[in-house]
Amino acid sequence: MNALNTVEYMHNLGVQAKAASALMASASAATKNKALKALARLLRENIAPLQIDNAKDLERAQANGLAAPMVDRLRLTPKVLETCALGCEQLAAMPDVIGEIIGLKQQPTGIRVGQMRVPIGVFGMIYESRPNVTIEAASLSIKSGNACILRGGSEAIDSNKALAKLVALALVEAGLPETGVQLVGTTDREAVGQLIAMPAYVDVIIPRGGKGLIERISRDAKVPVIKHLDGNCHTYVDDPCDIAMAVKVADNAKTNKYSPCNASESMLVARAVAADFLPRIGAIYAAKGVEMRCDPEALAILKAVKDAQLAEATEQDWYEEYLAPIISIKLVDGVDEAIAHINKYSSHHTEAILTTNHQHAQKFLREVDSASVMVNASTRFADGFEYGLGAEIGISTDKFHARGPVGIEGLTSLKYVVLGDGEVRS
Repeated sequence: MNALNTVEYMHNLGVQAKAASALMASASAATKNKALKALARLLRENIAPLQIDNAKDLERAQANGLAAPMVDRLRLTPKVLETCALGCEQLAAMPDVIGEIIGLKQQPTGIRVGQMRVPIGVFGMIYESRPNVTIEAASLSIKSGNACILRGGSEAIDSNKALAKLVALALVEAGLPETGVQLVGTTDREAVGQLIAMPAYVDVIIPRGGKGLIERISRDAKVPVIKHLDGNCHTYVDDPCDIAMAVKVADNAKTNKYSPCNASESMLVARAVAADFLPRIGAIYAAKGVEMRCDPEALAILKAVKDAQLAEATEQDWYEEYLAPIISIKLVDGVDEAIAHINKYSSHHTEAILTTNHQHAQKFLREVDSASVMVNASTRFADGFEYGLGAEIGISTDKFHARGPVGIEGLTSLKYVVLGDGEVRS
């Protein structure tokens, strides 16, 4: 597809999405849920055909020398497809928030003023690798009453096209426009440039992928972007704390899985508990092959741990998102120094305090400037499903419009509604 045709093609997708968005917004909860249940059924009925299309992507990826973890992300196994189907059913079972009026208050003039939750309109999503994101985005779009334009990675084009066909069938079966969810069918990179520069048709862009992709989208977009760049999450072990609990949580926050953006990358430890806590967590990290990059004080304590992989931390380590079995460790005087360090070095994603002091916990919750702030829990909980959102379309470290895991409510806006009985302003 040449550049001129790509511009025209994307323009047409935008026109169709804008027209479909009005019908998606006005759809009843029953209609949207019917589409979601139909999509779940179609996914289960088409496991074999989907795997045939998926095999084309896998074969091409391996021939192109794509790294094994990336190839694995492309794989549409029966288990992955069943998870997608269950996600659709879970969304269908959730309450419909569209049209809900909140905060309705009577004013002295007699009018009542509140806010109504409404769909954003059209969102564009740009993502890499995982074709299951096509279903996650489509199902959230349907439930939230939005239209969407999806642009998956070129490495998953055959899988994404096959999944998008099932989404279109489910929409039509429920009486919704098949253009309510559209997949960009070209791998031309110019399509991305067009999608992020169509404010007449697209209300918000959601990039989901590597830092390079998100930086490019953020730099070049002419419509608002919901995004996060890094997940440099912190776990702070306070004085006082339950040492056994702190060891358990700090272990999970780092080693439950290394690659997600909500894994802890940095650990701060109050000096008063360091001699008791660090050897215990250090032994666990050593056994699991986690490299510990430490300030001089932490290094001195951890040198006694058998088989510990230790290095002296550099200034850059305090900023780093490793996505690997590496963690930076620093000793601090207490909660004030921990908060100051986090607010300076963190990516404002997710931070946790492990403490038995209620005042310290409340101070940490109030003063740490991140999208998710936790007390006595693993940072790995920063996830739309774990938060009870049903699903998430991504995580935002922005302060507008959505912050933290972005679920159905993050894909909506609030407009003021005024209910009167003939009142006039004097």
